[in-house]
Amino acid sequence: MNKYIQKFIVPCYDTDSAWRLKPSSFMNLAQEIANLHAEKLGFGYDDLIGSRTAWVLSRMHMKFVQTPKWKEEVVLSTWHKGLERLFYLRDYTITDSQGRPLVLATSSWLVLNLDTRKLVRDPNIMDQNTMCPENATEMSAPKIQMPKDSMPELVLSHRVAYSDVDLNGHTNNAMYMTWALDAVDYGISSAVPVKEASINFNHETRAGDIVSLYRASVQKDDGLHVYVEGKVGDVSAFCAELIF
Repeated sequence: MNKYIQKFIVPCYDTDSAWRLKPSSFMNLAQEIANLHAEKLGFGYDDLIGSRTAWVLSRMHMKFVQTPKWKEEVVLSTWHKGLERLFYLRDYTITDSQGRPLVLATSSWLVLNLDTRKLVRDPNIMDQNTMCPENATEMSAPKIQMPKDSMPELVLSHRVAYSDVDLNGHTNNAMYMTWALDAVDYGISSAVPVKEASINFNHETRAGDIVSLYRASVQKDDGLHVYVEGKVGDVSAFCAELIF
């Protein structure tokens, strides 16, 4: 099966006021289990850092079939699918204790040379025999952009600080999702569960950077789509699409 599996009970600090697992909390869980699995297979952080390279999350798509809640016992699984064009693909699922799907997710990763800041494309980074071809979602994580005909409004600005920064010295990927949800009207984000969330990471941010958050909303047949883009000056740091 080539999957890495963990059981856990959803803690209160990973949930919102409706006791639902936050999308950003799922991203933190996914980030940690991805590293644990990669380490076990010989291409984790410690294996890459010796050659001054590191994994960088580029895109993620999450589908919340039924959002896990506080105190719920769930099973988190992950597996990698190898190299596809530019990206190394990794999928995730959260299921309940009876195996029913709660969260389905896919992610697209890059390997970056930390000194040159150039991408490394090497299919031999991981053993192809450790791949699992199963797809958690129908498609890979999509490219996300503000709708062309929208007029995004500036809703808030955030100064990157201590609580945002990870072990690499830049903003942790889950914090961008936190900022995106902070940019949504609280009456929506607190009352209506997120059905799907996609995010693209376009440029790293570091402590002291001011990230301006722009929002545009579009009502579609499948729900309300809220787009949030974070910019440092004119440079896009991330763009997210949230479906409620």
